[in-house]
Amino acid sequence: MLVCETSRLIIRQFTIDDASFIFRLLNSPIWLVYIGDRNIRGLNDARNYLVNGPLASYDRFGFGLYLVALREDNTPVGMTGLIKRNGLEEVDIGFAFLPEYTGQGYAYEAASAVKDYALTTLKLPRVAAITTEKNEHAISLLNKIGLHHEKMVRLPGNDMEFMYFVN
Repeated sequence: MLVCETSRLIIRQFTIDDASFIFRLLNSPIWLVYIGDRNIRGLNDARNYLVNGPLASYDRFGFGLYLVALREDNTPVGMTGLIKRNGLEEVDIGFAFLPEYTGQGYAYEAASAVKDYALTTLKLPRVAAITTEKNEHAISLLNKIGLHHEKMVRLPGNDMEFMYFVN
C-alpha cells in the first residue's frame, strides 16, 4: 500500500516479499554501527523481522516502518517510518538507507514526507526521534526536517542514553 511519494521516491508499506531487501539493509555497516545488530542471518530471520515489526505495527497502530524505493525503477533504497516505542510518549520517526544511496538527499526527502504524513494524514500532534550523540548525520537530518533536541532519554531495558528530538 502506497503511503506517500515525492518527486524521486515511493514510500510504501513493506510486504513479506521485501525480505531480501531487509536482509541487506539490516546487515549493512551503517545499520550495524548506528542502530545495532538485529540478528538477521538469513531470509527467514528477515521475514520474521517484517512479520513481528512493520507488519504487526500496521495492524496494531495503523503505521510503521515503510520501504523507500526510487520512483523511476522501483529499486528499494532504504526505509523510513513511524515507530511507537515503549518509553517514549510521541511516535518516533526513523530512517535507514543502503550505503550506496546515502548522501543523495533521499533520507531527507523520505523523512520529510513521512513527517508530513504523520502530522497531516494521521493527525499526530507531535513527532519525535531518537539517536545517539555519535550519529552526526542523523542529528543533522533531524534538525533539517524541523525537529529539535529536547532532552536525553533512556528506553526501558537499555542502559544507553539517546538524544530525544521533537517538532
